[in-house]
Amino acid sequence: MKRFFYILAVFSLLTSCVSKKNQVIKQNILTLKDSYCKAPFKYNYSNKLPSYNADSILLANKELQGIFSDQSILILNALDNLDEVHQIIDLKKDSSIASQVKVLQLKSRINSKITIALTELDAVAAEFDCEGERVAQIGNYVDNLNESKNNKLILLSIVTGATASIAGGIIKDGGWSNAVDIGGGVLGAGFGLATLNPKGKKVEFIHQRNLLIDIWREKLESPNFPPFIWYMYTEKKFSNKEEHSIISNMKERWLHYQFDDVKADADQSVIFSNGGFYRADDLHNRAAMLNQMQSATRTINQNINYLLLDLDKLIL
Repeated sequence: MKRFFYILAVFSLLTSCVSKKNQVIKQNILTLKDSYCKAPFKYNYSNKLPSYNADSILLANKELQGIFSDQSILILNALDNLDEVHQIIDLKKDSSIASQVKVLQLKSRINSKITIALTELDAVAAEFDCEGERVAQIGNYVDNLNESKNNKLILLSIVTGATASIAGGIIKDGGWSNAVDIGGGVLGAGFGLATLNPKGKKVEFIHQRNLLIDIWREKLESPNFPPFIWYMYTEKKFSNKEEHSIISNMKERWLHYQFDDVKADADQSVIFSNGGFYRADDLHNRAAMLNQMQSATRTINQNINYLLLDLDKLIL
């Protein structure tokens, strides 16, 4: 009998610890249902999008191709700075002080546009990063819920088995002893099987501003992104192979790795909605997708870095 009471005491202690842990988690989860990652106010960007006719732009600026890469020319067009570059080339033919001053003024105007573009990139990447961390916190919360549930079921299985064993030893009647042993084994096995729930618990997670919807739908324009950033995402000339855009390639990877190539599942997923009930796997997938978009956004800095190098060579 002492063994029985000892097992019950251990079970009570462990379930009490799990319960207290979940209470703390539930208090914190309230701060994660409303996004703290979005900007405090919405900036109304110009609706003017750069031209997607890349071949025509490059053809009209053939004289720049010996100085700038194709991607740099397209960025200059997107920033509306091609006129300044053409003026600088003409002014470089004149070595007067007035021309040199004008060149510096034009370069300053170009740099101002580039600085704005860089801050836009940083802002978008920061929001993806913040949202990724927010979702990861929710994912950890659900993981803890599933873990605590499994721990309770495992403990119940152990206690049931131990109780049946002790009771079987106390009962003298052979038939009743066997019945208790069998019943305890079945009940313990039932608790063990209950831990194999593949989906686990779910939690309500709301995101009225969902940047991933725009990526998945790949519209011609998006009010949630600065026009320059959206252009960089959707112009295929800025991807590695220049066959598909950055977000087209991203969507292909999501469909394959997150949704097993079943587009209907992706289209109906809570990830591409305004929120709903998430299971742990959905939350971890969402966090991974946000982090991937953060990385893709930051790689655009490489294109701008090459443009700045080309500009320096032009001015020297």
